[in-house]
Amino acid sequence: MTTRQIGSTLKQIPLGIWMLGFVSMLMDISSEMVHSLLPMFMVGALGASALTVGIVEGLAESTALIVKVFSGTLSDYLGKRKGLALFGYALGALTKPLFAVANTTGIVLTARLLDRVGKGVRGAPRDALVADLAPPTLRGAAFGLRQSLDTVGAFIGPLLAVGLMLLWANDFRMVFWVAVIPGVLAVALLLFGVREPQQHQMGKRTNPIRRENLIRLNAPYWWVVGIGAVFTLARFSEAFLVLRAQQGGIPIALVPLVMVAMNLVYAVSAYPFGKLSDRMSHSKLLALGLIVLIAADLVLAISDHWAVVLAGVALWGVHMGITQGLMATMVADTAPADLRGTAYGVFNLMSGIAMLVASVLAGLLWDRLGASSTFYAGAVFCLVALIGLTKYQNDAPR
Repeated sequence: MTTRQIGSTLKQIPLGIWMLGFVSMLMDISSEMVHSLLPMFMVGALGASALTVGIVEGLAESTALIVKVFSGTLSDYLGKRKGLALFGYALGALTKPLFAVANTTGIVLTARLLDRVGKGVRGAPRDALVADLAPPTLRGAAFGLRQSLDTVGAFIGPLLAVGLMLLWANDFRMVFWVAVIPGVLAVALLLFGVREPQQHQMGKRTNPIRRENLIRLNAPYWWVVGIGAVFTLARFSEAFLVLRAQQGGIPIALVPLVMVAMNLVYAVSAYPFGKLSDRMSHSKLLALGLIVLIAADLVLAISDHWAVVLAGVALWGVHMGITQGLMATMVADTAPADLRGTAYGVFNLMSGIAMLVASVLAGLLWDRLGASSTFYAGAVFCLVALIGLTKYQNDAPR
């Protein structure tokens, strides 16, 4: 794909999708300023174990995914997406001060859960809004663009965290306070910069989870749900990437740079792979993503030297770029337009349960058998997902 072709496609993407991408970017700056430091804050400042980190992260991320069931269904019932997305982003911004005042893991858990409830409330309506705004022929590119902008925020956030930690002598709490600012800006941009399509302001309201509606979610959709759940089992919380980097002796203030590296690779790769998904077999792209994640797990398992960790983290970023926008596109392609919010919600419910199991297991293995065992287990789950993908690829969409 040439630079000219990419530029031409970008010009065709509606302004509302660009705005949603920038909203995601600002909120990710806010969130990643906190999340890139939180595992070290919990272990170092609050005395938590790796298992505790896994439980907190697993509960938090699974909560976000599970809440999407209700927000997605509600957005389908109301025929409106923006209001729910706005509430979710506002809740995410308002929880940031709790991290700054936390003096126990219980307060951190409360803050993480509330923050992820906000993410869950906004996630499915926002993804459905992207699908509503994007022309079908540009849907993969639109999701890739939003994911790329989101991920730009995910590497700017840790980069800001590194700079502020160096400036303020590893003062975690001051960095957490600064994280409030981009969160508030994200809410303001969504409020004033995004208009919802008119077709979602009209029509008779029906219950999206009635039996006759759920039957319309057909076999290809449930195939996507199943593969997504197994895939999530293979991809536990990224908090363990931070802890792996810290094991290698990297100074605390510089550890978030591993997340900068991962998200930089993710941001650069998400749009091209999203665009590629409009032209290539989704099954083949998913298989490629799983192979790359196996490679990342194996690299991270063999050594905690900073160069090896950096290589593993970069591979992790490539797999995210290949798969995250692709899964969202596959849900949109296999679900009826009036049930997209519900479809994203059910998809994320299954992924949320898998994320909780994966993160708790990762923390348990880390404490009992060492860090390497966590990443080897991830590679095994990847292999299971890859076998399942190969077995059922004849039933997959496209």
